[in-house]
Amino acid sequence: MIDYPGPIASRRDRGGPLSQSPKGHKIMDAKEFIAKTVTDNPIVLFMKGTAQFPQCGFSGRAIQILKAVGVKNMVTINVLEDDEVRQAIKDYSNWPTIPQLYIGGEFVGGSDILYEMYQSGELQKLIPSDAA
Repeated sequence: MIDYPGPIASRRDRGGPLSQSPKGHKIMDAKEFIAKTVTDNPIVLFMKGTAQFPQCGFSGRAIQILKAVGVKNMVTINVLEDDEVRQAIKDYSNWPTIPQLYIGGEFVGGSDILYEMYQSGELQKLIPSDAA
């Protein structure tokens, strides 16, 4: 599992997604960062905290469900580290809560939906083989 290091805002100094170009324009805004992240990675979970230390029960539940279906290779984004990303992910998916799971660039749902899909066996069918 990959936890992206540090908040996006703090990556400005390291040339991260919200870094400034020489003319002072943002290279990538939060929505662009989200779009690139979900399309470049097979499984992405936007959550509160990290996979190793979830900071809310719903995020912890999502991690446990993904582990239960055999996911070993995923990217997690801690939305508590950047307010822009925290709001942008809600706008991007048109879904008001976090965590949010994306598989193959498509929004799957939050913790309750993941649990229902896990119980029905539907979630297991969506997991790409390169993520297990």
